[in-house]
Amino acid sequence: MKLLAIGDIVGKPGRRAYHALFPSLVRAHQVDFAIVNCENSAAGFGVTPEIAAELLARGAACLTSGNHIWKHRTIQPYIDQEPRLLRPANFPEGAPGKGWGVYSSGQELVAVCNLMGRAGLDSLDCPFRTFDALYPEMHSVTSIIVVDFHAESTAEKIAFAYHVEGRASLVFGTHTHVQTADERILAGGTGFITDIGMTGPEDTVIGVEKSLVVERFLQRMPVRFEVPDHPARLCGILVDVDESTGRTVSIRRIQELAS
Repeated sequence: MKLLAIGDIVGKPGRRAYHALFPSLVRAHQVDFAIVNCENSAAGFGVTPEIAAELLARGAACLTSGNHIWKHRTIQPYIDQEPRLLRPANFPEGAPGKGWGVYSSGQELVAVCNLMGRAGLDSLDCPFRTFDALYPEMHSVTSIIVVDFHAESTAEKIAFAYHVEGRASLVFGTHTHVQTADERILAGGTGFITDIGMTGPEDTVIGVEKSLVVERFLQRMPVRFEVPDHPARLCGILVDVDESTGRTVSIRRIQELAS
């Protein structure tokens, strides 16, 4: 099975790049299943029901998110009704929506789990133990288990990958918006990359107008961040998973600049 994971879509430029490049990527690489992180798709923070529906309509099989998922209040009733939009599974009991789901891809089923790290972010339930608790149910349905680990700390992401080695088919990091060059297959057959990068505007600081971020660092005063309307680059990974074993066979980074 060929999987495509697309990194954090940032604002209108990121959505525009996704719409322009996604169909050709799916065709060129014969993608069976695509996961898209929509964490920053609404002007850089969160996602709205309209934008989520737009991304799904373009062909994403599943949308993952992270710490900005509740930025827009209208997403709360929507996420209860749309099982293809996930929030981190380690939010406390009673949070709207679901943190994992099982989706069809031809004759195969794919379990996708969204988790959020705790180092430098909100102190949610332990993502390591949350996966442990969910794994038996996911594994009872399918051997193909994919995790979007939305986290600030590279060490936490790497440690998590080793914790789930041999159980998850693939773990890819999101949130830091900078694609890392450490894609690999762990000994237990788990594909891993610390961060798949962002799908957002070039010539920025992780998707934000660079002058505003520089000002924030210089002045140490609150600054309203804005996503500039620049040409955008799509970042992600292409992964081949053996359907019979759930093990990753190949993994490679992708970067495509939208014209």
